[in-house]
Amino acid sequence: MNVLANDGISQEGVEKLTAAGFNTILESVDQVNIIDFINENNIEVLLVRSATKVRKDLIDSCKSIKIIGRGGVGMDNIDVSYAKEKGIHVINTPAASSISVAELVFAHLFSCVRSLHISNREMPLDGDKEFKKLKKNYAGGTELKGKTLGVVGFGRIGQEVAKIGIGVGMNVIFYDLHNKKAEIEIDFFDRSSKKFRLESSTFDELLKESDFISLHVPAQKDYIIGDKEFSLMKNGSGIINAARGGVIDEESLIKYIDNKNLSFAALDTFENEPTPSIKILMNQKISMTPHIGAATKEAQKRIGIELAEQIINLYTK
Repeated sequence: MNVLANDGISQEGVEKLTAAGFNTILESVDQVNIIDFINENNIEVLLVRSATKVRKDLIDSCKSIKIIGRGGVGMDNIDVSYAKEKGIHVINTPAASSISVAELVFAHLFSCVRSLHISNREMPLDGDKEFKKLKKNYAGGTELKGKTLGVVGFGRIGQEVAKIGIGVGMNVIFYDLHNKKAEIEIDFFDRSSKKFRLESSTFDELLKESDFISLHVPAQKDYIIGDKEFSLMKNGSGIINAARGGVIDEESLIKYIDNKNLSFAALDTFENEPTPSIKILMNQKISMTPHIGAATKEAQKRIGIELAEQIINLYTK
């Protein structure tokens, strides 16, 4: 049984699959040649992350495929419904990367409220000549403690973000289409834990009351945040998108940043990924990472193991 992990898989996942009798191929085949490669090598399991697209043409052309696995949460790069119609199992790993994404959100948030994303660019250039000027420029930071964090989308990742926010001392509110109440449990170093019960706000309430907003929703046909939504947000607030590109109207984002209605934005995903807008890339008030939310060693280990276990379970049913 041949498995093609086209966008990679952790060594722990490979070892688990090998022990169960699977042959795991780690070669990264480009999109143009992947159909031929699958057919030539009789691939039964195709594992991808966000780079490889699994569309109808691939599904129709590769009759050997029995399982398509996505290492991560979102499956907008896979024609899921069509694959299932063809009798193909489609699996993903919704829980494995939640902590990693949530920690990246706060990496951006801590950086932005102290302007680290800007000063880190300018210190190497002018730190030896303009130290006092730079110190004055970046001395007006903000603390997170006591501020209101609005979380849009309160699934696994949104709840992990809330846990960190509560731990920092923030007031956390959330909006979710499906969850109106939530109980989250925070585990501490001494193995104790504490539960917190939260009730959802309306979307407009969240926009108006939040000092910072973090988005955790699936890919959408339309923007979640555009002119109307930005106009409701607090002056001087900030927004973070570590969900999917296309969730925020980036033209509106730039307008509201340039007008100083927003103090910053942080983006891990982009509308035109993998070629983000130059206007976005050049804006100093935007903190950016190249879609690395789940890209930690710990998350990739969990993803590999979880994929392997699901594949093994499907084959042994």
